[in-house]
Amino acid sequence: QVQLVESGGGLVQTGGSLRLSCTASGRTSSMDGMAWFRQAPGKEREFVVAIKWSGGSTNYADSVQGRFTISRDNAKNTMYLQMNSLKPEDTAVYYCAARTYYSPVAEFAFSWRYNYWGQGTQVTVSS
Repeated sequence: QVQLVESGGGLVQTGGSLRLSCTASGRTSSMDGMAWFRQAPGKEREFVVAIKWSGGSTNYADSVQGRFTISRDNAKNTMYLQMNSLKPEDTAVYYCAARTYYSPVAEFAFSWRYNYWGQGTQVTVSS
């Protein structure tokens, strides 16, 4: 089992920045990759960005490319999401996800690839 805890959400104005963190515990040695997804009110959960735990390959959604940056600290079993130039449409609950088996980079964006999820953290961007 892997447990995930997100932190860092909050309220920010348009153009501002936030950094989210997701710390994993439990059988972290079995993790192959992690990702961020988000879900806005009335919308389906959507992919934001993913990273392979070993090697650091990444995959970004077009909507956040150039504004968001994913990183990881393997020693701390923590993944970060630096969000810059935030827009009101970035408002959502952000979920951390982890998978404990291999996935090709092309399938990093599929939520079904992830078998562990955090509880979510709210990000609100005011206009």
